Amino acid sequence: AEQRILDANLNKEYLPIDGDADFNRLTAELILGKESPAIKENRVSVCQSLSGTGALRLTAGLIAGFFPKGTTILISNPTWGNHKGIIGAAGLTWHEYRYYDAGTNGLDFAGMKADLQVAPIGTVVLLHAVAHNPTGVDPTREQWTEIANIMKERQLIPWFDCAYQGYASGDPEADAWSVRFFVEQGFEMFVCQSYSKNFGLYNERIGAVEVVCKSPETVPRVQSQLKTLARQMYSNPPSHGARIVKTVLSCPELHAEWLAELRGMSGRIIRMRDELLAALKENDCPGDWSHITSQIGMFSYTGLSREQCDAMMNDHHIYMTKVRTLSLRKIVS
Repeated sequence: AEQRILDANLNKEYLPIDGDADFNRLTAELILGKESPAIKENRVSVCQSLSGTGALRLTAGLIAGFFPKGTTILISNPTWGNHKGIIGAAGLTWHEYRYYDAGTNGLDFAGMKADLQVAPIGTVVLLHAVAHNPTGVDPTREQWTEIANIMKERQLIPWFDCAYQGYASGDPEADAWSVRFFVEQGFEMFVCQSYSKNFGLYNERIGAVEVVCKSPETVPRVQSQLKTLARQMYSNPPSHGARIVKTVLSCPELHAEWLAELRGMSGRIIRMRDELLAALKENDCPGDWSHITSQIGMFSYTGLSREQCDAMMNDHHIYMTKVRTLSLRKIVS
């Protein structure tokens, strides 16, 4: 893809404030689906962003500027470490909803539902679309359906953070299921995308924010405000990452190669999960370690105590974060 871009002898002019138009069209189709009713009905505002972090910051700015004063953001406990900082930097307040069950190393679904059911009307709920970071614990499709029903009843607004589409299961279509389901349910909602993991474009800072609106008449107004926010923050986005992504997504040959590589990378992580669980059982490691394979994505929330994590790192040079998260992609067989 980069060789094709080089051969095209493209210029270094500014992109529009909201980014590369072809990239914006393709990125919306990737996450929402080409046949998405929201796309077909022209109800989606799209703005290229500085990866997922930039998409989240643009969204937070939009909420801070145009939602009723006092609007609260609900985030999962735990969540990605930067969520709190991004929300706070926009002048917004966040509270946590229950998510991780330390007793089962799984989802505290009853607690999550109970917290959503008492959230004030108009609360924005930050959801991890797939491969929850840091736990690797995702709701099932049946649980997503219940979550959507509660949010619709309580008039809560979904805000999806999608950093691992295609990298979780190897199938971008399957990994986008939760987002597409919520669109089908008629929600107005935010979606933030990153291409750092699934394209390996960490230092190109390429991502996007989509705002799914009720009507096409709302889209130009939202687009105008996103452009104003982007202009104030960074003027306009860089081009190279957008050119890489749109080249791959628009070329059948490169697209197929990308999908194969995604399956290879995600498949390796899944295989490392299986091998790690087998090794723990073979060595009669006490406890239930089935969460190693029931979780998904790059990380495993190990369930180890802080003292056990310190011992693993200090005595055995097996490193993980202080929140007990192990990176599965670093494991070798």
